[in-house]
Amino acid sequence: MAKRRITQETFDAVVRENIEEFDMEGSEALKEAIEQFESQGVDLAFIVKAVPKVCSEENAENQTHEVLQALESLKTALVSPSACLREDLRVFTEQCSLGFAQRYLAAQKEAYPTILACCRRAGEEKEALSVALSALSALTDGQPDLLDVEGREFLIGALTAHQTDASLTCLCVRIVRHFSLKHENNRQGLVKAGVLPLLTRSITRHTEHPEVVREACAALRVMTFDDDLRVPFGQAHEHARMIVVEQNGLKVIVEAAKAHSENTSVLSELCAALSRLAVRNEFCQDIVDLGGLNFMVRLLADGLDSQELVKQVLSALKAIAGNDDVKDAVVNAGGGELIMMAMNRHMGNAQVCEQGCAALCVLALRKPNNCKVIMECGGALAALQAMKNHPTNVNVQKQSCMLLRNLVARSRDYTQPILEMGAEALISQALAAHRDCGDVGRAALRDLGCQVELRELWTGKKGSLSH
Repeated sequence: MAKRRITQETFDAVVRENIEEFDMEGSEALKEAIEQFESQGVDLAFIVKAVPKVCSEENAENQTHEVLQALESLKTALVSPSACLREDLRVFTEQCSLGFAQRYLAAQKEAYPTILACCRRAGEEKEALSVALSALSALTDGQPDLLDVEGREFLIGALTAHQTDASLTCLCVRIVRHFSLKHENNRQGLVKAGVLPLLTRSITRHTEHPEVVREACAALRVMTFDDDLRVPFGQAHEHARMIVVEQNGLKVIVEAAKAHSENTSVLSELCAALSRLAVRNEFCQDIVDLGGLNFMVRLLADGLDSQELVKQVLSALKAIAGNDDVKDAVVNAGGGELIMMAMNRHMGNAQVCEQGCAALCVLALRKPNNCKVIMECGGALAALQAMKNHPTNVNVQKQSCMLLRNLVARSRDYTQPILEMGAEALISQALAAHRDCGDVGRAALRDLGCQVELRELWTGKKGSLSH
């Protein structure tokens, strides 16, 4: 059931009432208002939970939030051609960085056209433009709906005009990412406006700047998302194809990864981007041919202690192993053993266990020889241990069931060893606890030779079928 929503003005009025009529201190009045609305089931995620400040000593009655005070200062300064905007922009950026509620409130009061006007006023003055873009980046985080045609044209123009400047490029790319996340129309509009070559070019041009590489890869990755619930279908696959085929994206990313072999945050983002681009059989093989597989295997071996890096490498290995030839290449390169090592090292992390089981599941699919390697290295035992460690995580349970099923689907000799490890009880527990495990859990039990209750989804009775 959707929660009720209130306006910022309503919340502030209750806080003010608590102070004026009940003689509460500011902090007490605020706490009381929060508890009152939460007890009524009101969603306060969009509300700035702070006591409004006095705007000026001359007018103590006029109280508002600091983010709006900074915004009003900017609006006033914009009217004067000689006024300096930088300090007001910095204060506004700082306020927007405090949380989504501040950004949302500012957007409700026409912050977006104001900040865009500040960006345009900065022109070619790089320091002023940097401060203005920082404010735009802070404002747009989590608010992709703000983008309009004017903003899109400005953003593409700024990226084009300042593509040799690493700092400005990084800011522009970050704003592109903010506008693209969970907004399919913005993604398509930016792609049509030519953002993809600008993003890949920023990686090759600024390879030595890790922050630019990381932001550009993140933006490319977001272009392949299908995360906007407001549209029936998107262009995620087409955007991935364009990045690979038209912009040579796979080579750009693999080469960038080689240039940042010691930077785990950059490498995590690069691997995440590769996993989003491996959407075709030939793309998976291209990554191997470019040296991406060998690089990822070395990366996994050297970076086993980094949970985030391990998770992204496992995701990338799973993605490229969608190609049957690449499955063999991964196992022959020692990938199977390394995946097991990563799972055992981070058995307490549900996401690593999920990605590890998913990668092994893909490697085992239709590949009896790979199943042999996985069994010999303890893959089945690792999957069952993951099920024990994370009984409430449905994704871990599902991926483990799928892996166990793939291991025995074409290699019945492994049925008894897996059952002796306690697989039947763990799968049955997953079936009882998680509705989403129904199909994969029953399939695993069936292929393990266990008693399984198969559901008859439709019997054909009470229908109007005619023969």
